[in-house]
Amino acid sequence: MTTQQLYNQIQEKKSFLSVGLDVDLDKIPKHLLELEDPIFEFNKAIIDATHDLCVAYKPNIAFFEAYGLKGWASLQKTINYINDTYPEIFTIADAKRGDIGNTSSMYAKAFFEDLNFDSVTIAPYMGKDSVEPFLAFENKHTIMLALTSNEGAFDFQTLKVDGKELYKQVLETSKSWKNSENLMYVVGATKAEYFTEVRKIVPDAFLLVPGVGAQGGSLSEVCKYGMNANVGLLINSSRGIIYASNGTDFAKKARVEALKMQQEMQQILSEV
Repeated sequence: MTTQQLYNQIQEKKSFLSVGLDVDLDKIPKHLLELEDPIFEFNKAIIDATHDLCVAYKPNIAFFEAYGLKGWASLQKTINYINDTYPEIFTIADAKRGDIGNTSSMYAKAFFEDLNFDSVTIAPYMGKDSVEPFLAFENKHTIMLALTSNEGAFDFQTLKVDGKELYKQVLETSKSWKNSENLMYVVGATKAEYFTEVRKIVPDAFLLVPGVGAQGGSLSEVCKYGMNANVGLLINSSRGIIYASNGTDFAKKARVEALKMQQEMQQILSEV
């Protein structure tokens, strides 16, 4: 999927919502546990209930890997279902990979070719040769961790090196890599005050923004400082939507929460 196709979908749906699929068997409705593949059935119900309100789905790969071969099979069925049934949806493999070049190439093949995701999250700590193998895939996107929403982000990301915060150096350096036009960046919503600085460095890139909702990030603040002329934001919500209910009405309640976010986004878009 191209960024223009993603933007077209944002315009059509009046939404820049990404729904995170972080499936925990201890949290999903108990009646689903009686089914052959409860993870997939949970995802399918959430997807069917929210697909017209969001522009992306973000399966967190760890929540599938934790269940071994069965979990991986559920992931395959989930991504196939999205691609076959709602092909306009942008898909994000939240895998946070990042290794030496030949290993990164294999990770890229796994997510872009075998599973056919549109994008994958990666950690840039090992530098250019760990990221460029992902960037080599046409119409695929590499979403690089830049400034994350967790407490430990301050351990390294905001430390100054030669007078400049490390996250800024990471952003600036990444722009020089081959096929950097395929880069997107993760910037946490709980650090809304940093978006102005991020936009000075990557004014045109899409930013994947976790932390709105359950983690306390403000949608209006993120949009105020982070939105660009083409919106340039994918706001992710996971727990606040998918676990809105643990009863048989879980999909309906998920839709209610997704609709609240979509309507807030529609209002913001109408004002820009």
